[in-house]
Amino acid sequence: MIVSPRKLLPLLLALLVTSLIPASRAQEQQPNEHPALYLGAAWYPEQWPESRWDADLTLMEQAHIRFVRVGEFAWSTMEPTEGNYQWEWLDRAIADAARHHIYVVLGTPTAAPPAWLTTKYPETLRIMEDGRRDQHGNRQQFDWANPKYRELARDIAERMAKRYGHNPNVIGWQIDNEYAAESYGPEDQKQFDEWCHEHYKTLDNLNTRWTTAYWSQTYTDWSQIPIEERYGNPGLLLSWKRFVSDTWRSYQKNQLDVIRANSDPRQFITTNMMGWFDGYDHYTVSQDLSLASWDDYVGEGHLDPYKNGAADDLTRGFLRKNFWVMETQPGFVNWAPVNTPLDKGEVRAMAWHNIGHGADAVEYWQWRSALNGQEELHGTLVGADGTPVPVYSEAQQLGAEFAKAGPVLAGTSVHSEVAILHSYDSRWAINWQRHNKNFDPVTQIVSYYKPLREVAQSVDIVQPTVDLSQYKLVVAPGLEVITEAAAKNLIAYVQNGGHLVLGQRTGMKNDDNGLWPQREPGPLAELLGGRVDQFYAIDDKPGDTVPVTGTWGDTTAKIWAEQLSVSSPDTKVLMRYGKSNGWLDGQPAAITRQVGKGSITYIGAWMDDAAMLNAAKWMVETSGVTPAFGPVPDGVDVYPREGEGKKVFILVNFNKDPQTVTLPSTMHAVLSGKDESSITLDQYGVAVLEAK
Repeated sequence: MIVSPRKLLPLLLALLVTSLIPASRAQEQQPNEHPALYLGAAWYPEQWPESRWDADLTLMEQAHIRFVRVGEFAWSTMEPTEGNYQWEWLDRAIADAARHHIYVVLGTPTAAPPAWLTTKYPETLRIMEDGRRDQHGNRQQFDWANPKYRELARDIAERMAKRYGHNPNVIGWQIDNEYAAESYGPEDQKQFDEWCHEHYKTLDNLNTRWTTAYWSQTYTDWSQIPIEERYGNPGLLLSWKRFVSDTWRSYQKNQLDVIRANSDPRQFITTNMMGWFDGYDHYTVSQDLSLASWDDYVGEGHLDPYKNGAADDLTRGFLRKNFWVMETQPGFVNWAPVNTPLDKGEVRAMAWHNIGHGADAVEYWQWRSALNGQEELHGTLVGADGTPVPVYSEAQQLGAEFAKAGPVLAGTSVHSEVAILHSYDSRWAINWQRHNKNFDPVTQIVSYYKPLREVAQSVDIVQPTVDLSQYKLVVAPGLEVITEAAAKNLIAYVQNGGHLVLGQRTGMKNDDNGLWPQREPGPLAELLGGRVDQFYAIDDKPGDTVPVTGTWGDTTAKIWAEQLSVSSPDTKVLMRYGKSNGWLDGQPAAITRQVGKGSITYIGAWMDDAAMLNAAKWMVETSGVTPAFGPVPDGVDVYPREGEGKKVFILVNFNKDPQTVTLPSTMHAVLSGKDESSITLDQYGVAVLEAK
């Protein structure tokens, strides 16, 4: 056939353009449109023959999995020897995933450096607390502050970003994996001393603020300042944790900056955090990220929707927007004392529980059982033989539901009228000096969170320095460390009409983890018109309980009781102690004061669940908070999300028996496609309801 010159020119141009595109890019096939809800799995193609990849990706596609996380432990495959970079396998893995309509989140592989690196550069291995150098063969064995390790980590991240930063199938980046292991070597000590110098400027200032005259701790040279993790001067302990947080942030920025400089703005950057883990201040580390994400594992037992839900809300509060669950368990784990499985239906319920709290993605760890390695027995969606395990069908159902409900939930997020204040400084300060071994700061937070969520049905968890004007009610359980900035923020909130409730131990410490010269709640005592005269640890032995009675009913104080006093005629007593140790007899246990249109309340007794529920009802009523959905049976969780003119409610039944919920109005049940005025949910049953 003869082709005319006019038709031949476009063909030649097309061939020329194609020849200029790298082979890996030519094979790329962008998946379908981006879903509003992502179901994902951690996939390790480097562990399997390429002949197996298509079968795995086909099973993923059939389960409606829309993204895989790849590469976070693959440094030895990317760079098997120094300077020998092997990217073709990753090119093909990304392209193969795209052909199955699956996007990719790339993990930088710096949590697991290869053997050639740690052998050639032994200084990159961390020094453990006991002074021994860590060894190769596990993960997180690197020294986070070592200049050579940072140089090598930055290099591999930059090379990845230059190669994949504009790949349309790569939607985001995860930097490293589960930051956790600090180093305690001479280099780390030197950097900590420099950090102290930068923050305190002079030794006289540091000595004054840490009260180092106590036990002759006074320092005359910056190099004298030690590293202490558990038992030491409270100012030193808090400074070390702040240094740890700043160092993880700079470790992360070392990679983040080169990724951002070489990638499309559409590609997000995150790192996978770990819920209630307090090894560093997550607010400090999150501030440079595009979105927050966390790894949600139950471990032994079953889902606690309140403690787990609070961890979701905590993560959402890092950047105050929707987040991702970057890992979660498909049934069971391998690291708990007893690795019990989640019930049939519980895996699906847990995922919807995450979405309800503001997650836009849930990823299972991992896709397929590794043939060897430290986590061989961990739960997966596919066994080592490449065939699905029983929980695969549950994930498949979930994927189909995400696809169906995604358009309705697109553009929605969580909007709350209630906030709980949280700070890592306070949690660390309490844990270093619990005064009662049972005073766990997370348990204390959840003791307030659970009843508030039952009543208000939506709660944010945020820092005490953020803008609080959107909240009708702000609650601060155990905010032991209150900085001057936080105090000013809380005082302004109340004076502008907000309702503030303080829990036990709030306002005891200042910015240096030293005692405020005022009694609790420190700089808030004048506004309260009252104070804590003394605090008492309560033993859990029979006969040592402290009765409490008043507005919220009759109860007993456990773990902790504070003797309050009133200094203003405007301050009212809500609860009083009964006869116990003599000191508390008849003394105020909870007080409140009206301040213009606002109020401030202090609760000094750690009360039981029934009294806390009554207290939560009182808080909600006096602050004018409106429950998001309306009455539901106990054990049925309600999760409201709204945005773009839509209001959507997700309901999950955690009861063993079916529960019928009368809806506040006729709503569209998204999963069934029907309009309903009431709905019945089996155990772990889920409903996604769009308000009309």
